[in-house]
Amino acid sequence: MQRIDAHQHFWQFDPVRDSWITEDMSVIRRDFLPADLKPILDRNEMDGAVLVQTCQAESDNRFMLQLAEDNDWIKGVVGWVDLQALNVEDRLKYYRDNHPKMKGFRHVLQAEPDEQFMLKDSFKRGIGLLQKYGFTYDILIYPNHIKYASQLVAGFPSQKFVVDHLAKPYIKAQMIDVWKRDMEELAAHPNVYCKVSGMLTEADWYAWKTEDFTPYFDAIFNAFGTQRLMYGSDWPVCMLAGGYNRALEILQIYLSRFSQHEQDLFFGGNAVKFYNL
Repeated sequence: MQRIDAHQHFWQFDPVRDSWITEDMSVIRRDFLPADLKPILDRNEMDGAVLVQTCQAESDNRFMLQLAEDNDWIKGVVGWVDLQALNVEDRLKYYRDNHPKMKGFRHVLQAEPDEQFMLKDSFKRGIGLLQKYGFTYDILIYPNHIKYASQLVAGFPSQKFVVDHLAKPYIKAQMIDVWKRDMEELAAHPNVYCKVSGMLTEADWYAWKTEDFTPYFDAIFNAFGTQRLMYGSDWPVCMLAGGYNRALEILQIYLSRFSQHEQDLFFGGNAVKFYNL
């Protein structure tokens, strides 16, 4: 079974476009390209990766798809289209017909000032077209959005959704109860998966301990089970709080309690199935 990192990024740093990378994130305020990641994947015996958007522009799709064309270990791309656009179906058809490595899309919902943005009719119209063209949808949200995500996915029971970064629980503050309850409700929808990724940057960047993550892992594995969870590094963002190897090690230690088959699903099999890699 292939070992897949289901969530990583590349960019050519632009301080205006990439304004989310603030001054206190100096370690990632530079270019990150395939040559930077490939040796890390090789050392950790990863067979490939899924490249995920950071910029809400179709120019970023072209950038990512070119990298995927040039590097066969980039197994899939999660891009962006304007799901509210009147011509969104034309764009989905274009990507299906011309770019087989385009596997799905996401919108930076966490940055929308309207918490219920995802429930707008114009947005849901776009979501409703994804399955027709074989695309998945990555849900990028904060804990306060989870209850709305449950309403969204309930309306599209055949659409494949995956929650990025466990919906960014408040690990640093050790707040878990409301997040746990809401994630259990979201996980009750069998078409929803979750990426166990991005944990380090939700903890104390400089003083986290391995045990800080255990209650969140317990909750998410109990809610989703090993067949709907997938590993993602969130590289290079994970460099803010320890880096690739440490993030992976935490999960390897936790997963050691599961069978080899379950570990294989988590570290690749589920991503291959979900994204049709």
